[in-house]
Amino acid sequence: MATEDPAPATSNISVRRGDPLVVVKDVQKHYGDFHALKDVSLTVNRGEVVVVIGPSGSGKSTLCRTINRLETITSGTITIDGKELPKEGKALAGLRADVGMVFQSFNLFSHLTILENVTLGPIKVKKMKKADAEAEAKMLLDRVGVGHQASKLPAQLSGGQQQRVAIARALAMKPKVMLFDEPTSALDPEMINEVLDVMVGLAQEGMTMVVVTHEMGFARKAADRVVFMADGQIIEEASPEEFFTHPKSDRAKDFLSKLITH
Repeated sequence: MATEDPAPATSNISVRRGDPLVVVKDVQKHYGDFHALKDVSLTVNRGEVVVVIGPSGSGKSTLCRTINRLETITSGTITIDGKELPKEGKALAGLRADVGMVFQSFNLFSHLTILENVTLGPIKVKKMKKADAEAEAKMLLDRVGVGHQASKLPAQLSGGQQQRVAIARALAMKPKVMLFDEPTSALDPEMINEVLDVMVGLAQEGMTMVVVTHEMGFARKAADRVVFMADGQIIEEASPEEFFTHPKSDRAKDFLSKLITH
């Protein structure tokens, strides 16, 4: 068995690797003639933070969205905690409840208050009592720093605040793994750090996370492992320290050189 990479010196997070929680094996994804994912295999261990980076159109978001079957796969298998993702129906909804998802656009219900947005899933899907769901939601909203906004509608909040509500909403379902698909790319620069700070906090608490992002500072600070994709394939994966200082592939070297010079 491979030895674990030490956490980079800049990280507050020790590498915690439990048993495999998400296993993507030999996954292919076609959109008509376009081959979006080419024989992708990836294992995410319990308590691990995996950051997926790469150029636009490399398949990062598609991979992220296949993990809870928002995108169906052409072939291959994906298992969450030992169970293969069902095709559809109640079994898929049940397994999807184990997988929290935070999108680029916040996807909050505009006609519901912040508190109602966060309690909706636990009440409807997990059949929690309203009072219990509200107590839990208030605690989560406090945790992400927007507890005082509970009675407002999403449109009354900034983008950064809305994204933190979206994180609280995902956490309210008590997921086993959290997926983040470009969670800061729709935000103004001054709002990005307030969302990343919440995500770093989750990482430090041991939440299993798969994060697609352009934020290299977050990757350096919070990732246990960086996965670099290009042209629908995983080109290389390594600890942040190793990837950012000694990338192995020409594609990764080219990608990083453009980040540094622009």
